Amino acid sequence: MIWRTLALFLLFVFGSLARGETFVYLSVAAEKRIAVYQLESETGKLTHTSDCPVADGEPDALTIDPEKRFLLAAIRSTGKLASFRVDTKTGKLTHIITVTVGPDPAHISTDRTGHYLLTAYYVDAKVTVHAIGKEGELSEKPIQSIATADKAHAIVPDPSNRYVFVPHTGPNAIFQFAFDAKNGQLVANEPSRRLTPKNTGPRHLAFHPTEPIAYVDNEQGSSITSYAFDKKTGTIKPLQTLSTLPDDFKGANACAEIKLHPTGRFAYVSNRGHDSIAAFAVDAEGKLSALGHFPTEKTPRSFDIDPAGRYLFAAGESSGKLAGYRIDARSGELTRTATYDLGKAPWWVMAVELTR
Repeated sequence: MIWRTLALFLLFVFGSLARGETFVYLSVAAEKRIAVYQLESETGKLTHTSDCPVADGEPDALTIDPEKRFLLAAIRSTGKLASFRVDTKTGKLTHIITVTVGPDPAHISTDRTGHYLLTAYYVDAKVTVHAIGKEGELSEKPIQSIATADKAHAIVPDPSNRYVFVPHTGPNAIFQFAFDAKNGQLVANEPSRRLTPKNTGPRHLAFHPTEPIAYVDNEQGSSITSYAFDKKTGTIKPLQTLSTLPDDFKGANACAEIKLHPTGRFAYVSNRGHDSIAAFAVDAEGKLSALGHFPTEKTPRSFDIDPAGRYLFAAGESSGKLAGYRIDARSGELTRTATYDLGKAPWWVMAVELTR
């Protein structure tokens, strides 16, 4: 495991020497637009380059296909999904199609082939699979729709593309599916769900880049849990849970986003209430240890790390601002470097490297 971690770190270091341009996409929900910023790799400065209006409602969750040709957006306010073509030179978006899907699509992911869009529904208590065409068009109707439970909040395929996990903040459960990438079909795994303790609220999930471990932030529990991932059975088992809050914090808090550093050496979780980014070191065995808490904008709903692992950007839903940080490559600590005015209710942050 140590050698695999070292190999990943060296690949990350030398691979970053030949990178393309990085763009940061931000859903500015209340203004019905997706803002596009370009990253200056040496300084971490962001420059606003364009806006893409979203006429069909308020954009929330964003994702991009593996070839980075198409950006997909969930429109929670009107129950729709939209796709956009990405200009790899400028990062600019061009609308392709919008389809109606059902109340409150909260999270989206493409499968690892980029042929299917997976969606979890917070209000409609279901998951769906839509086909993605060669030109980025979404199928008008889902290939599949499966009832799950209240407050489905994320949907994430594993690195092998054979399994899919759906955290639910309502029933305190993570649903487990097998996935057939040949036809885009989900089938309930055995067991069909991993139950979590009462008032945990598993919200989002991220896989370690090299090790069979998944990390989940718990919305109500204000905590992060690591899970051993069984590659043969496609099931997860809890290993460790740590608080995302300092010991002396007494106020209300709810976790939102979780991200793993590209090297796998650090994990980050956003705290809404404490209004901070909680940082954790990840050792060679995948074990977590707390690094500290870094103040951010009010109500940090979403954040992301640039693909080179040098910067973190966190949006304040209540403040309308974006906080920029430099990540210390050795310690994982965050140093705030900039603040950007975004607009009303920024909901989602996604950093993407585009190759021209």
